[in-house]
Amino acid sequence: MTHMQDTIIEAFNFRHATKRFDATKSISDSEFNTILESGRLSPSSLGLEPWKFVVIQNKALRNKPKEISWGAQGQLDTASHFVLILARKNVVAKSPYVQHLLREVKQYSPESIPATEEKFDNFQTGFHINDNERTLLDWARKQTYIALGNMMTSAALLNIDSCPIEGFDLDGVTKLLSDEGILDEANFAPSVMVAFGYRETEPKPKVRQSQADVIEWLE
Repeated sequence: MTHMQDTIIEAFNFRHATKRFDATKSISDSEFNTILESGRLSPSSLGLEPWKFVVIQNKALRNKPKEISWGAQGQLDTASHFVLILARKNVVAKSPYVQHLLREVKQYSPESIPATEEKFDNFQTGFHINDNERTLLDWARKQTYIALGNMMTSAALLNIDSCPIEGFDLDGVTKLLSDEGILDEANFAPSVMVAFGYRETEPKPKVRQSQADVIEWLE
């Protein structure tokens, strides 16, 4: 393998779901910005970027979800950086958000927008994405996991540990964030949490199924 191939595989072997971090160590601003950028620059269906990254560094605020986040007990206390990834609601062609993306961010020409809207509608209808608000949100949440994976891989390439966290009371966290003025429930919903830092102890060796068990070639 090439040096780059070795580096990539080493990073995936290095990465593990870190339950407790060394609370005395902090990620540099530069390295954490690289992690955030790998999330921001991630691909998404139709390039619609249906996500928002909320970095929770306030210690008092981190304590509040502990009782309803059983999967984040050690991470909330010890992580250098703790991120909540939100999924955007109701991302459809005619929504103000998509219109903003098309017109202000991507700067599509006015004459090309109707055809783009039709393409978006056809795609979402074909995959039953826009059947209702719940299917739209489920689709947006799937997109956030692309960014999540890229952020954790980027961290591993920097020898920074991470842990993805789904172990929380969704309704409870939604209410908490809304009550704290962090979550705009009309436009966003919690998707997943992820913690970053430096491992407190060495993990067990990584164990995975073999390639033969999970990969099928059709030639």
